[in-house]
Amino acid sequence: MTQAPPSRTQATARAAADGAPDLSEGWGEQRGRLRKDLRSLDVLFFLICTLVGLDTIGSVAAQGPQGLTWMAILAVAFFLPYGLLVAELGSAFPVQGGPYVWTRLAFGRLTAGVNQILYWISNPVWVGGSLCIIALTTWEEFFTPLPGLWKYAAGLVFIWGGALAVVQSVRIGKWVPIAGAIARIVLLGFFLVSVVVFAAKNGVHTLPAGEFAPTYVGFVALVPVLIFNFVGFELPSSAAEEMKNPRRDIPLSILRSGLASLVLYGGPILGILFVLPSEDIGSLGGFIDACKAVFTVYGGSIAADGTVTLTGAGSVFGGIAAAGLIIGLLTSGVTWAMGAHRAQAVACADGAGPAWLGAISEKHGTPVRVNLLSAVLASLLFVVALNLSGGDGEKYFAAGLGLTISTTFISYVITFPSLVVLRRKYPDVTRPYAVPGGRAGAWLVTSLATGLVAFTVVVLIWPGFGVGWFGTEGTAADSLPEAFAGERLQYTLSQVVPLLLFVGIGLVFYALGAKTRRAKG
Repeated sequence: MTQAPPSRTQATARAAADGAPDLSEGWGEQRGRLRKDLRSLDVLFFLICTLVGLDTIGSVAAQGPQGLTWMAILAVAFFLPYGLLVAELGSAFPVQGGPYVWTRLAFGRLTAGVNQILYWISNPVWVGGSLCIIALTTWEEFFTPLPGLWKYAAGLVFIWGGALAVVQSVRIGKWVPIAGAIARIVLLGFFLVSVVVFAAKNGVHTLPAGEFAPTYVGFVALVPVLIFNFVGFELPSSAAEEMKNPRRDIPLSILRSGLASLVLYGGPILGILFVLPSEDIGSLGGFIDACKAVFTVYGGSIAADGTVTLTGAGSVFGGIAAAGLIIGLLTSGVTWAMGAHRAQAVACADGAGPAWLGAISEKHGTPVRVNLLSAVLASLLFVVALNLSGGDGEKYFAAGLGLTISTTFISYVITFPSLVVLRRKYPDVTRPYAVPGGRAGAWLVTSLATGLVAFTVVVLIWPGFGVGWFGTEGTAADSLPEAFAGERLQYTLSQVVPLLLFVGIGLVFYALGAKTRRAKG
C-alpha cells in the first residue's frame, strides 16, 4: 500500500524541528495529492536517464579527440563542484520544487519565479527542438523517409507520446526513466562491443596524440555541449516529497550516476572517433552514422564514398539500435519534464505564476496542466522552427540545442549561488551532507559551477567569443555552427529573441500570480 504523504502540519513541524524554514506556504493545499513512490534505485535510474543524453554525443565527437580531453577537465572543474553543490542543497532542503524553492529562499519570489520560467521552458524547447529532430533523422536513416506532412505528423507523435508519459502518476511514470536508463546502457554497451568487433575486422582510424591537446577554439566549441551533458543532478529534488528518503538518496544517487555517466559518454565518443574519419563526423548525425558503420560487421558494406548499406543481421541490429536511440531521446525529454514541470507547478502555487497551473491532479498526483501546456509549446516550437529553417535539419538542430542550453544555464547562474546565500541565511538547518571545506569550500564550488555556466551562455549567444584574442589561433566566425556559416546575425537572433520572450513570459506569469500573493498576505 502506498504510504500517505505528510500533512501540512506534519511537514511544518518536521521542518521546525531540524532548523529548516517553513516551506509549506503556498503548497500545503496540493501536498496531500503527492505520492511517495520513488525509492533509491528509482532515483539512480532517473539521474542516469537525465545525465546521459544521446543528442549531444555527435556534437562532442565532431570536435575530435580533444573532446575527450576537455571532458576529463570539465569533469573535475564543473561536474564535481556541481554535484557537491546540489547534494548539499537537495539534502538540506528536501522539499517539492527543488531549484525553485532554493532560489526563492535565497533571492525572493520574483527572481525565483522568472528564473523558474527559464528552467521550465527549456524543456519544451529541447523536446520540440534537438530531441525531435534527431529522432526524425534516426527514423529516416534506418526506416523510411518522412516527406512533407509526414515529418510534422511524426514530430507531433514524438512530442505527445512523451506528454502522455509525463502526466502519469509517479508509480507508473517512474518506469519511463527506468526504461530509458536500461535502453542507454544496452544501446551504448552494444555499440562499444560492435566497435571492438569492427576494429578486429577492419581496423580503426588512428588518433594522433597531438589531436588530444586542448585548444581554446575547441574549448569554446565544446564547453556548451559538455557541460549540458553534465547537468540534471537537481531534477530529483523537484520531486523530493515523492521520494521515500530524499536526504539519503539524493547525495548517494548523485555519486553513483555521476560515475556511470562519465563511462556511458566517454566510451561511445571514443568509439565514434575510431570508426569515422573526423572530417565526416557531424553534430547531428555523428552517433547515427557511427552505428550504421559498425553494424556492417553483422551484414552490409561501406562504399568508397562512405555510403553505408546494411543487410541481413546488420539491418536488423541497426533497426533495433535506432529504436533504442529514439526511446532514449524520448525518455530524456520525459525525465527532464518530470522534474522541471513539478518545480513550475510549485512556483505557480506559491504566487509566482497563475494559480491554476499549480494544481496537482487528484487522479495522477502530477501537475497535469503544466505538462499539457509544455506539450503545446513544444508542438508550436517544432512546427515554427521547422518552417523557419526551411526543413534544414542541421540548422534546426543547432539553433534548438543552443537555445535549450543557454536558457537552462541562465537559470543556473541564479540557482547555483543559492548555496552560499542559504548557508548564511539558514545556518542551523540540518545538513546530512555538506560541501567540504567550510565557507571556503562552498564559495569554491559555487564560483566554479556558476562561472562556467555563465561563460557557456556567452559563447552560445556569441560563438567564438575570445577566439583570436591575445594571439590565440582562429577567427570567431569559424566557431559559428556549420549550418549558420556566414550568418552570425541570423544565429544571434535565433538565440536572443526567444530568450527575451521567455523573460517576458516570466514577468507575465508573476503578474498573474498577484491574487495568490495577496491571499498569503
